[in-house]
Amino acid sequence: MTYRIQVTSAGIDWDEAYSILDSVRMASHPLAEVRLAFENSYRVVFVYDGDRLLGLGRAISDGAYEAVLYDIAVRPECQGRNIGTLIVDTLMAGLAGMDVILFAMPGRENFYRKLGFAKLLTGMARFVRPAALREKGFTD
Repeated sequence: MTYRIQVTSAGIDWDEAYSILDSVRMASHPLAEVRLAFENSYRVVFVYDGDRLLGLGRAISDGAYEAVLYDIAVRPECQGRNIGTLIVDTLMAGLAGMDVILFAMPGRENFYRKLGFAKLLTGMARFVRPAALREKGFTD
């Protein structure tokens, strides 16, 4: 199947984008903040089948040597069709020569390992809502 890839935030149906994030338990911020995050990101990817949004993702970066992937999400009923890989590959194409880190939803680590990511041994984070992230399995 051939998907349509969009690499700008122009014309996005943010309610639809938010519903995808919500369907995979990643809608932890209000819709207006999610939209702002995507619009302010270094790179964005939206994958469509016709007019139907199937998945999305974004990267923030200094544009030189560091980047972080966020909000990689695919509709649950569309998972297993390489859409997530397409999102990550499209983002990574614009991050050549940069070290890239990401937060994986607990249980999704093997997906990212297959794409060449390795688990960090010294990663640390300071969260605004630490209890919520601990409950989701991101911290100990």
